[in-house]
Amino acid sequence: MKLFPAIDLRGGQAVRLYQGDYDQMTVYNPDPVSQAKAFAAAGAKYLHVVDLDGAKDGQAVNFATIRSITDAGDLFVEVGGGIRDQQRIEDYLALGVGRCILGTIAVRDFAFTARMARTYGDKIAVGVDMKNGQVAVSGWKEVTPEPGLDFCRRCADAGVQALIVTDISRDGTMQGTNMQLYRDLLTIPGVEITASGGIARLEELAELQAMGCHAAILGKSIYTGAIDLAEAVRRYEG
Repeated sequence: MKLFPAIDLRGGQAVRLYQGDYDQMTVYNPDPVSQAKAFAAAGAKYLHVVDLDGAKDGQAVNFATIRSITDAGDLFVEVGGGIRDQQRIEDYLALGVGRCILGTIAVRDFAFTARMARTYGDKIAVGVDMKNGQVAVSGWKEVTPEPGLDFCRRCADAGVQALIVTDISRDGTMQGTNMQLYRDLLTIPGVEITASGGIARLEELAELQAMGCHAAILGKSIYTGAIDLAEAVRRYEG
């Protein structure tokens, strides 16, 4: 299972939100490039980066910071937040980003998302954020009527190869991840599932690995020290 330590960017700083609430934000490192280097030093090979400003406003607010992160080390970097047209995908891939995550646009313009999945293959993932089982968009500010599992099945049917699924109610809470959600998602054929949101203990990583999750994203747990990233990589990555 691949492990992706997370850097969420707001105003050029590495932050974490509580349950996706922009008003409940903690700054963990004002220098996200040094944070990426620290993750690499702990053995990380992958990095999950979200432009929270972009997710909220649709603009590439932290583009220069993401460029610096990709230039800083030999990490596979996936980026999401505000990617809503093909030019933004091209711009990020040109930086050396390994994969672009489509979120709001995947719901707003599903035909575009299907086309990008066909065009770029495994360089595209869809980030599916769920609140009470429904898909949420626009930086988690708006909840749509579509059930998240139904949307994930639509994505897989359209050729999307990777889904990054977050239960917003668990994100940043340290209350543990929604295991049943990922068991349900893993019944969808032909798509890799990344678990995100609330992972707080090494034992959860063991359970996600055992059920067949392709990857897991670690956020607040590694910033607070609840999970030691180096130990997690040593035990569960591979």
